[in-house]
Amino acid sequence: MIRLTKLTDYGIVLLTNMAKDPERVMHNARDLAAEAGIPLPMTSKILKALARVGLLVSHRGVKGGYSLAREPEAITVAQIIGALEGPIAITECTDAESDCQVEASCPVRSNWHRINDAVLQALEGITLAEMTQPFRPALVRLESLLTQRH
Repeated sequence: MIRLTKLTDYGIVLLTNMAKDPERVMHNARDLAAEAGIPLPMTSKILKALARVGLLVSHRGVKGGYSLAREPEAITVAQIIGALEGPIAITECTDAESDCQVEASCPVRSNWHRINDAVLQALEGITLAEMTQPFRPALVRLESLLTQRH
């Protein structure tokens, strides 16, 4: 099973909450934790990690907190996952730092790379701005249904 960690799941939730309210530039950890229902220590850890990689800007002081480093349209889900999980790799052989022992004779390695590239491309195609909106499946056109039946 391919699964993101809670840290990454919560990170996407926190960033989405920040992006949903463009009028509110500054967000503090306590408010974000309460809004998202995420424990404050976990929220603080995630916000610090996202600031360390440049997705957030940390502001010190009494009225300090965090703000998005870029517009939500310029932050992709792939960047968020990469920041909290490391490089996106479906299998060990698609990880650039891998030292797979059977890589040279593996019959499926190239296909795993194709799959990894497709997943990465899909995640790069979804922005933080899009994550703030409910998913709207594409409408099915009547013509396409009719042509499939013939």
